[in-house]
Amino acid sequence: MGKTRLKLLVLLLFMLSCKNEKTAEPIEDVSKPNVLFIAVDDLNNWISPIANFSNAKTPNFDRLAAMGVTFTNAHVQAPLCGPSRASIMTGLRPSTTGVYGMTPDNLIRRPDNPATKDITFLPEYFEQNGYHTMGIGKLFHVHAPDSLFDESGGRVKGFGPHPKERFVWDGRGKGIKGIHGRTNTDWGPFPEQDSLMPDHASANWAIERLHRNYDKPFFLGLGFLRVHVPLYVPQKWFDLYPLEDIETPPYKSDDLNDIPPVGMQINDLPMMPSTEWAKESGEWKKIVQAYLACISYVDYELGRVLDALESSKHADNTFIVLWSDHGYRLGEKGTFAKHALWETATKAPLMFSGPNLPKGKKIDAPVEMLSIYPTLLELSGLPAYNRNEGKSLVAMMQNDEGISKAQALTTFGMNNHAIKKDGFRYIQYEDGAQEFYDHSTDPNEWNNEADNPIYAQKIKELKALLPKVNSKWDSESNYTFQPYFVEQKMRVNGTE
Repeated sequence: MGKTRLKLLVLLLFMLSCKNEKTAEPIEDVSKPNVLFIAVDDLNNWISPIANFSNAKTPNFDRLAAMGVTFTNAHVQAPLCGPSRASIMTGLRPSTTGVYGMTPDNLIRRPDNPATKDITFLPEYFEQNGYHTMGIGKLFHVHAPDSLFDESGGRVKGFGPHPKERFVWDGRGKGIKGIHGRTNTDWGPFPEQDSLMPDHASANWAIERLHRNYDKPFFLGLGFLRVHVPLYVPQKWFDLYPLEDIETPPYKSDDLNDIPPVGMQINDLPMMPSTEWAKESGEWKKIVQAYLACISYVDYELGRVLDALESSKHADNTFIVLWSDHGYRLGEKGTFAKHALWETATKAPLMFSGPNLPKGKKIDAPVEMLSIYPTLLELSGLPAYNRNEGKSLVAMMQNDEGISKAQALTTFGMNNHAIKKDGFRYIQYEDGAQEFYDHSTDPNEWNNEADNPIYAQKIKELKALLPKVNSKWDSESNYTFQPYFVEQKMRVNGTE
């Protein structure tokens, strides 16, 4: 009888242990940190922690800066969203892959592109190393390749919401229908509530996942659509910036007189408002106001996500990286667009925070967005990926290593490059034409010193840093908004 009771007791204990195991919350693997990967579309350096242009009101960008390290001089590898994001996600330069234009997310990695046919995308590398991966919003050009994430929230199509009629700009400007593309460029207060913005829903999706429990570390990608045009956000964000207090960026009407012909071709954007039009129409301050309103709106959504992380059990074991895919010109160099190899188009925010990183540190040395991939791997304790062409920034953040040698390369189309180093910018176009700017005396890049003999040695040094490989255009990569790039692809790929 005693043996029977003992057997029953053992069986009962076993059943209870099984029940507890089944209903227990997952225990997070704290041996590796989580990653919160935040992309903000078309965000330039006007935010308060960097330039504080026109008294930009960005308390949550300030908050993130206080939590970690801000790079004030980070540069994209292409001043256009598609190739810039492809570079970050592949860890490869546009000159290596030939992805110079917009490429469908599912076609970046293809058997007929030798550089990308077997590349491992950044989130994929984390998944292969034991991470649960999630993503929502604009991360690649549209969202992400199919099945890349374990969980995908997708992306709302386009950059809405849109009013029934545009407020100001018709989207075509002086462009010719059937020849030039039509853009979303417009500005004004719309819609009425933050909850009607796609970014609000994306933030909600990310917030819900930050409050979950996981049995493995996670990689969570969140891609905000603003501040991409149209510059529409609710009225309350415009109210933060009275027109009478708005500054306009530095502008010189004859600034482009010393730009080589190829540079002028690249800057030919008839679908975008020109600075002269904005001045004459009285819209310049209104465009700047709308851009700043969009920045403050994104700052609000960022704050909601930071609140969620800080109130979660993941707060002390999560690295954050926030980046943008390029800068944005708000009248500099004659237009309102990215699309250039000048400073205001290539420079964008880059911020890191997390365990063992300094707090409130700013680094002014030029760095590349290409460094995001290897930096996150090192921070997370994962093996380096030998295909990465960028360099990790961990030693620079922790010990200031490499600051004196820091440099950044940007490419726009085949064989058009800009190098930023030692306070200088050197640009070389496909036909050998050059631009050179000394930022110590000319921060606005108004005076092309390429023919000035006192800079000959420095130009020679920077020219030696240009890529030795300049791949032809990837067959699936295109940029049809600009006649120059349509012609270049046909010419260099032999498809004329």
